[in-house]
Amino acid sequence: MFEVGDFAVYPGHGVGVIEAIERMEMGEKAQDFYILRILDTQMTIMVPTESVRVAGMREVIDPKKIPEVYEILKEKEVTNNHQPWNQRYRGYMERIKSGSIFEVAKVFRELCSLRTEKGLSFGERKMMDTAKNLLIKELAISKEEEEAEIGKEIQGILS
Repeated sequence: MFEVGDFAVYPGHGVGVIEAIERMEMGEKAQDFYILRILDTQMTIMVPTESVRVAGMREVIDPKKIPEVYEILKEKEVTNNHQPWNQRYRGYMERIKSGSIFEVAKVFRELCSLRTEKGLSFGERKMMDTAKNLLIKELAISKEEEEAEIGKEIQGILS
C-alpha cells in the first residue's frame, strides 16, 4: 500500500514519512513492517504491513476533500455537552485517536467554541493545540503549502 518516501497518517500522532520497509523474523514467521517517522515529533513507529488498516494508518487527505474539513470548521452550531471536563477529554481523545481528519476538525471546532463559552481546562487547551497541529500538518502536506499559511486559513475560518 505504501512505498518508501510516502506520507502516511498514524492516528493520534499525525503525519509521518515511510522511511523503510523492513522484514523481521518473529519466531518462525517473517513479517514486513513499515518504518514510519512522525514529522512533528521525529518518533519512529513500526507498523506491520498486514495490520495497517487495523492500526488506522492511512494516506494523507486528498486535496479535493479539504473543503469538507473547512466546512466542519465553519459550522457555527456546536452542541457543547456539559459533562465534566475529564469525560469530555476522554471523548475528544477517542475521536482524535480514530485517525479521521474530520473527527480531529470537529474536536478542534468544539474546543474553540467551548473556549469562548466558558474556558478550557489545561488538558483541553493542550488537546486543542494537538488537534490544531494535526490539522495544520496534514493539510499543509496535502496542499503542498507552508504550515503558517494553513494556520492563517484556519484562523480566518474560525474568526
